[in-house]
Amino acid sequence: MGFLQPAYGDRSLGDVVPAVGRALGVGGPEDGPSGLHLPEAPAYVVFLVDGLGARLLERYSHAAPYLSSLRQVAPDTTAGVPSTTATSLTSLGTGLVPGAHGVVGFTSRIPGTDRLLNALAWDKGVDPQEWQPHPTAFAGLRSAGVDVTVVNKREFRGSGLTLAAHRGADYVGADKVGERIAAAVAASVERPALTYLYDADLDWTGHKFGVSSSQWLQQLAMIDAEAEQLREALPRDVRLVVVADHGMVDSPDSARIDVDTTTELRDGLALFGGEARFRQLYCQRGAVDDVVATWTGILGDRATVLRREEAVARGWFGAVGPGVGPRIGDVVVACHDDVAILSTEEWGYEATLVGLHGSLTPDEMLIPVLVD
Repeated sequence: MGFLQPAYGDRSLGDVVPAVGRALGVGGPEDGPSGLHLPEAPAYVVFLVDGLGARLLERYSHAAPYLSSLRQVAPDTTAGVPSTTATSLTSLGTGLVPGAHGVVGFTSRIPGTDRLLNALAWDKGVDPQEWQPHPTAFAGLRSAGVDVTVVNKREFRGSGLTLAAHRGADYVGADKVGERIAAAVAASVERPALTYLYDADLDWTGHKFGVSSSQWLQQLAMIDAEAEQLREALPRDVRLVVVADHGMVDSPDSARIDVDTTTELRDGLALFGGEARFRQLYCQRGAVDDVVATWTGILGDRATVLRREEAVARGWFGAVGPGVGPRIGDVVVACHDDVAILSTEEWGYEATLVGLHGSLTPDEMLIPVLVD
């Protein structure tokens, strides 16, 4: 199977901002893990490259010489479960495990309804501050006297995910690379300061063309140049940390299962959620056992099929808080190798993607922590 357990509380993405706080001199030992240590500095820039898995960076190091040169500074860490953008960005911004912050997937059930929340697009009927009510790690640093700035696309200002994950920071809208670098340099003048930058282009390219494509390699080279340019523009006493939210695997047609073709997989389902590599199944009343038996029998060694309680007991989501449990599928299905489970009718766009993520394989779970 080759799954990798998330290293919550030690070396996971949610442990990065608490570690920055300690490096800035404003966090105590209780504010972070023992396994993630960052050098002291008056200001930090955290640059998150969506989709830059540690295994991918190692495999294609020739396309990213600057980033690759930093790989020996700090060991790799892990994403949370599922290894997907919405969950990971919320873990980074809050410092919490998915079971606590409640953004438990790309799509998850809104409890008490027959609707799924798309955590990237959000839902106007769902208050992000009720969905994720905990103070963020960004807000915690600000209350400790740190100047905290988020630099991201203008369209994400005030979005549901931004409010859930990153509230408490100043927001600078910047759509282009030059704008982002200039904004980071300006924000880093303050002392102490944390500036967070986000770039989604590598993830988009991997989804569309695959991580073994020439397009992805070219985009990786551009990200490498962006990171190096950012480092050169920042004052030398400002530390740069490059991280990612997850890796990615290419899923060929031969490894894909369509629930609209293998229709037995629809039996007993009320909602078909999650994403292609980590399905969350919301069952009709009394159907959980039958759903588990059907999915286990059909998928065999192509996926791990667990009841919600079993996945929680394995620590996949960390400690699950009150009200979060019903958001997780009654049954969760974590794909092995390069398998994907799709609905060509319900999620047609997802079926057009080449690169996918969400499961617990090392290619998806391992993410770099690159410090300069």
